[in-house]
Amino acid sequence: QLELVASGGGLVQPGGSLRLSCAASGFTLDHYAVGWFRQVPGTEEREGVSCLSSGGGSTNYADSVQGRFTLSRDNAKNTVYLQMNALKPEDTAVYYCAVDFTSIWCRYEDIDVWGKGTLVTVSS
Repeated sequence: QLELVASGGGLVQPGGSLRLSCAASGFTLDHYAVGWFRQVPGTEEREGVSCLSSGGGSTNYADSVQGRFTLSRDNAKNTVYLQMNALKPEDTAVYYCAVDFTSIWCRYEDIDVWGKGTLVTVSS
């Protein structure tokens, strides 16, 4: 069974930090493009946040998180992490990890496995 299990969300004050984790089972993450999307509760759009390309050579970030978020992978644990620093209220969303088995990057329309979301709330 192919599965992604995300964790690490919670409530944090503006300027604070959180680290999200996404553990894979049933397949090996380092073969594929893997990343995070987010969706504001009550909306339908799911925004790409960051993606590690298949093979792991490159990482991209949405302009809104560039310089604040860092995506990394631990091959031994078959897990990816999203370190989020200097969080802002507009970062509040449900965060989903995702894997694309066919593309070099994480293409929303081609995502093959979605993890269950983890809610991040940035508020004072």
